[in-house]
Amino acid sequence: MRPNDRSYLDSHEWAKIDGDVVTLGITDFALEQLGELVYLDLPDVGDEVEQGIGFGEVESVKAVSDLNSPIDGVIIEANQALADDLESLQSDPFEAGWLIKVRVSGDDALAHMIDAAAYEEVVASES
Repeated sequence: MRPNDRSYLDSHEWAKIDGDVVTLGITDFALEQLGELVYLDLPDVGDEVEQGIGFGEVESVKAVSDLNSPIDGVIIEANQALADDLESLQSDPFEAGWLIKVRVSGDDALAHMIDAAAYEEVVASES
C-alpha cells in the first residue's frame, strides 16, 4: 500500500502537505507503467503552478507523460538533482524522488484529492 500521509490524483501524482507547503511527486505505479526513464523536465523556483495544468514532463523509453499539478501555488523548491539521477526517482518516488515543493494558501488545498485506500482502487482498476 502507498503511504497514508499524502493524497493522490487518479493521474498518479501524489501530494503531501506540511503547513502551507505541499510536496509533489509521481507514484510508483506511474513509474512502473512508464518503464525506464530517460528524461525529466521540472520547472524553476519562483514559477507558478495551477491546478490541473502540467508543470513538467517525465520521459521514458515508452512514452512522455505530463506531470499535473493538483494545486495552485508558487514553487519554492525543485528537486533538479533528479534530472541527473533518474534512478532515485524510480527507486524511491515517495521520499528521495519528490519533484517540487509549492507554497499554497488555504487549508483545503488537497480536499479534491483521494486518500491512499481510494488510490489503491484506481491502481487495481488499471492493472
